[in-house]
Amino acid sequence: MIKVILVDDHKIVRTGLRRILEGSKEIEVIGEAENGQDAIEKVRKHKPDVLVLDISMPDIDGLEVIEQIHAYHKKLPILILTMHEENQYAVRAIHEGAMGYLTKRSAPEQLIAAIKRVYAGKRYITEEAADLLAMRVMEGVDDKSLIETLSKRELQILKSMASGSSYKEIADNYHISIKTVHTYKARIFQKLDIQNVAQLTKLAIQYGIIKV
Repeated sequence: MIKVILVDDHKIVRTGLRRILEGSKEIEVIGEAENGQDAIEKVRKHKPDVLVLDISMPDIDGLEVIEQIHAYHKKLPILILTMHEENQYAVRAIHEGAMGYLTKRSAPEQLIAAIKRVYAGKRYITEEAADLLAMRVMEGVDDKSLIETLSKRELQILKSMASGSSYKEIADNYHISIKTVHTYKARIFQKLDIQNVAQLTKLAIQYGIIKV
């Protein structure tokens, strides 16, 4: 039996996923989490075989969850299940350590197949995302999308700014000075070739970093 924890900030989504997985005799849902921090704690407590994880959540995004969980549970297979279909986002998730990437538009049988595949130690991604990963390896970092050039902390700052947090709130949240926040802002604007927060917010929505 494959023991699974579901992570999504919408209870109705988790309920639907649970019902789908309960239809399989090989999968057991042993826990649910409604945000990133909850997911990290549930993984520590229940030790699942597979984590099914959304990317966009209210506290810690899925990419940060992957990093924190793999810091102490390196071999846990993580399947990203998200509403975002952008292949660039799939590539970033795989680079961060996810074993699979699936959209919520996928058929129920695809979810079951994806869980079985990542549990077996194999990747589950679309052909388009696989091609893009291959291109990234062949072409090197120079051809990465602008978003992919950001560091994890820069992505965190971008998300906070796009979500409407003040510089002081960001500084307090990440235990840095307001001057450092402005330094990160300048770096982000330079890397993304943008001039203002409105453009930053547009990109954040486009890449699924924040929800609308």
